[in-house]
Amino acid sequence: MPEGIHGVEWLTRTRDEGDLSAWLELMPYARRIGVTTSPDPKGDGLLFRLDPRAGNVGNVMLPALHGGVVAAFMETAATLDLMLATREPRLPRIVDISIDYLRTARLVPTHARCSLLREGRRLANVTVSAWQKEEATPVATARLHFVLDDPEGGQA
Repeated sequence: MPEGIHGVEWLTRTRDEGDLSAWLELMPYARRIGVTTSPDPKGDGLLFRLDPRAGNVGNVMLPALHGGVVAAFMETAATLDLMLATREPRLPRIVDISIDYLRTARLVPTHARCSLLREGRRLANVTVSAWQKEEATPVATARLHFVLDDPEGGQA
């Protein structure tokens, strides 16, 4: 069992309740950069938000978010969304991530929505779109591949 996860029962309960705040508490970097989540008003999933923080700035002249912060935000969103969307409680481990930075991410609230493309017995594929003012003009998109582990510590 990974450190911080309090057993399969805890993972199942928090997942069934949709208690992502309990999961975010176990992710110090996500808390540091300002990741929050809420139910998606456009569907059954989640909407993720990255709060504008001075520590997230990569280019102080614009100011613009650091590309690594945008990547970490999208990876966090994909991981949490996948943990909630899988058929049974599973712990995803990232295998590969591909990010397309489409425009400058300014120091304003950034939002993300995920889509589970495929969940197999051992692998899952997720896409993420991140935007700021309008969802139709994303600042970045990402494709992520995960290995799905059994929450007891073994591979599924």
